[in-house]
Amino acid sequence: MNQSNHYPADFTWGVATSAFQIEGGANADGKGPSIWDTFCLNPNNIKDQSDGTVACDHYNRYREDVGLISSLGVDAYRFSMAWARVQPSGKGAWNEAGFGFYDRLLDELAAKDVKAHLTLYHWDLPQGLQDDGGWLNRDTAHRFADYAHEVARRFGNRIDAIATHNEPWCSANLGYGNAQFAPGVADARQAIQVSHHLLLSHGLAMTSMRAAAASAQLGIVLNQWTADPATDSELDRTMAELEYARSVQWFMDPIFKGRYPELALRAHGANAPVVHDGDMAAIAQPIDFLGVNYYFRSFCSAETPPRTPPGKLGFTDMGWEIYPQGLTELLVKLNAEYMLPPIYITENGMANPDAVTDGKVSDPARIAYVRMHLDALKAAMEQGVDVRGYFLWSLLDNFEWNSGYAKRFGIVHVDYATQERTLKDSAIWYRDFLSAQRQR
Repeated sequence: MNQSNHYPADFTWGVATSAFQIEGGANADGKGPSIWDTFCLNPNNIKDQSDGTVACDHYNRYREDVGLISSLGVDAYRFSMAWARVQPSGKGAWNEAGFGFYDRLLDELAAKDVKAHLTLYHWDLPQGLQDDGGWLNRDTAHRFADYAHEVARRFGNRIDAIATHNEPWCSANLGYGNAQFAPGVADARQAIQVSHHLLLSHGLAMTSMRAAAASAQLGIVLNQWTADPATDSELDRTMAELEYARSVQWFMDPIFKGRYPELALRAHGANAPVVHDGDMAAIAQPIDFLGVNYYFRSFCSAETPPRTPPGKLGFTDMGWEIYPQGLTELLVKLNAEYMLPPIYITENGMANPDAVTDGKVSDPARIAYVRMHLDALKAAMEQGVDVRGYFLWSLLDNFEWNSGYAKRFGIVHVDYATQERTLKDSAIWYRDFLSAQRQR
């Protein structure tokens, strides 16, 4: 019997999405533009020249989608709020029609007995704030804290968990480091400063949400990976150590240790961020949970050209190595290095070139992927890591950022022309797996 059949009875099982990837309704009911709306205006930025104007039309089909979530038998749904939907310019007046959408969504989830896990920021900054400098502008951290307080004030007693940010590494390094994501800036120094302002905004938001006296558990979601040297050479080992310091420790150390890792600071040199007095104390607020998103490891090679990962278990449609044991290694390493709160695996899944055939979608590779990662997760738990839940990414095929609609992560297939939803075999497997869990 697989290890994954032996999870605690109170373990939380869920599925996850994000606002820009599924909602559509880009101009509906007073919503303002986000940096991703703007980024998509340049067709060179998106591989299939698409945008998020309609996406999965979740804004209009949320009841149907919550019905799908309920049919899977999950405990919880992780989703994000579009900041520009509830505050069109990112400052000033609130948009009651925008809040009304999330109010209805929460009502629907409650009616189906599905717990709500909200992410405040999943990369879609209001364009009005970008016009003022975006995350490079320190003031944006304070505007984010205001937004977090208002959401916690309104909904904090109807939501089980609120995460400040999803993957700030991506916001900084892909948005400002290599221009792969919105707002499309390629400047290493800006990326590092932005990473600091994102962390500062997290800490300020934690304080502002605590002041709202919400009952929701509060935390942050970080994308993380192990960094493995391709060989035993000193160059590869040094490269792997630096990669881990500049990615994982760069975000973990300020939150849990109140400082940046020295190795990364030295490597950044003149690009190191400007840090004001009191910033690190503001960032290092206690959190109730840590969300971990895991997809792959970093395979570090100093050779030219660099060695590629062996991919013994294959690669996903994103070209990412399938390496489930890296999840065990990561969690055990984090548990040894930090005083951690409970952990949720907030994203894990794979892109697969799925198609509907005779009304069905066969995706055995995804089922195998999830099985292996659940076994790896259980192995970490058996080594003392306090993991409380797992959210499969993603509920729906959706707008996969700069890949457009070409990559399908969902366990539910979406026909973008008709918006028809079809449960993939992986969704049926997940439903049956969860049913078996509850019969133990």
